[in-house]
Amino acid sequence: MRILTADEMRTTDRVTVDRYGVPSLELMEHAGHAVARFVLRTFPEAQRITVLCGKGNNGGDGFVAARTLAEAGRKVKVLLLGYPADLKGDAKEMFERMEMAPVLAPDEASLELAQVVDLLRESDLFLDAVVGTGFNPPLRGIAAALRDQINTRSTPVVAVDLPSGWDADSREYLVEGAYRADAVVTFTAPKLAHVCGNLTDSAYKPIVVAPIGSPDEAIQSGLNLTWAGTSKRITETPRPAESNKGKFGHVLVIGGSYGKAGAPAMASLAALRTGAGLVTAAVAQPILDAVARVAPELMTTPLRAGGQGEISSSNLDQETLKELLEKKTVLAIGPGLGQSEETEKFVLGLLEKTDLPVVLDADALNILAKHKDKLNGRNRLMVLTPHPGEMARLAGISTSEVQVNREPLAREFSMKNHVTLVLKGWRTLIAHPDGSIAINTTGNPGMAKGGSGDILTGIVAAMLAQYPRTAGEAVNAAVYLHGLAADFAVREQDEHTLLATDTIAHLSTAFRFRSFDFHFRSGDKGGYVWLQGTPR
Repeated sequence: MRILTADEMRTTDRVTVDRYGVPSLELMEHAGHAVARFVLRTFPEAQRITVLCGKGNNGGDGFVAARTLAEAGRKVKVLLLGYPADLKGDAKEMFERMEMAPVLAPDEASLELAQVVDLLRESDLFLDAVVGTGFNPPLRGIAAALRDQINTRSTPVVAVDLPSGWDADSREYLVEGAYRADAVVTFTAPKLAHVCGNLTDSAYKPIVVAPIGSPDEAIQSGLNLTWAGTSKRITETPRPAESNKGKFGHVLVIGGSYGKAGAPAMASLAALRTGAGLVTAAVAQPILDAVARVAPELMTTPLRAGGQGEISSSNLDQETLKELLEKKTVLAIGPGLGQSEETEKFVLGLLEKTDLPVVLDADALNILAKHKDKLNGRNRLMVLTPHPGEMARLAGISTSEVQVNREPLAREFSMKNHVTLVLKGWRTLIAHPDGSIAINTTGNPGMAKGGSGDILTGIVAAMLAQYPRTAGEAVNAAVYLHGLAADFAVREQDEHTLLATDTIAHLSTAFRFRSFDFHFRSGDKGGYVWLQGTPR
């Protein structure tokens, strides 16, 4: 699914109408119906609904939603921010079709009237259709005054297209002066604000995309940005009936040191749960027993240890490496590894002696940050999974510079070093060597715990082992599944109590969840794409 700018969205609508012959009124009708269906489905208890409408096309979508909700038996009132005589085009037509919903059209002075205050007080839900894509902040006049009335109440707010006050092209985490939202329904494709901004002030509140009739060919973008969740579809084809473990790859997890047995154990368990046919953990001899106990299905290989219980460079001899790497599909290097001189020699030597696909995390990244000449994925698939601090060391800049320059930095680094870069954080970015970037919209603050990165490493490695022919999609899907599993885990407990291993326990639910809750095809108008959150 492509991510669009506001101008690209306008072009998509225009092409849909001019080239493909879909009337603009039909697009507006589908948009309003999609919003109404979402409200009925997600907020079934809301009986008294106030629809706040601007004078433009966003208000037109609101008029359609108001009519549809009234026809469904809800008590609907429309608050028009302006006068009916000011309406034009499609919005005017939809206003005139709206016969079942009472309309209040206050001017600036009347906002304090008791009838307006009572209307807001008595509502079970607000529908924000004031302004959407194409709006240039800030809000002024009556829209700003009404925003303050809405934002001080606890009544749920569903935003049509965008929370009013957001710029569709914003990459900001937060925007001051916008309406709050408990859910967002946008149309055709997400815009930058939908995937970059914290529109709902929560990782659990839904942001959905509704198809309204634009064919795929009309949806074009020059951003080279996609949504990571699209790639999950590679997991939704059933495995062949004649499957065997050899068809789904053999992941080798290399990591651990004295006192850090948990990291390779978690990565290995995650790889098993994600579907790799076989998983072997190669760890220093002193921690072998601890790692082996994580699951009876896990195989282990002891590696000679140095004086501090770390993996020794003596394991680079030809016989050891041959046995270690034989019949392996993907390497995952780094969890709990440590950065001793011995381990550093081992990691650098291992990367020189094999061209197997490799996922690098944690201490493996810190080692490579000191040897940037080894960062070359030209002749092998190399996936790096840094958090912002690790990325800063890899790029030779400060963490704050990473955070204010995430997208261009990730793209440049990936292309320059021919690696796939998973830059973790709010809206994790997956940058590929061809210059494309996928943005992930799953995950929550409960993941800010030790071990989350180790589990992601295992998930990425297992996905690569199973889908080697579509490696880019495999990495995108892995990141998406990791966050989604954590979202399901938090449904059963609190962010404070969530452990990284709880995420593993919910991978099955993540695999079963269909982000596209309809048959996704050109022009389909039957459902939604869940960018964030999950259906109740």
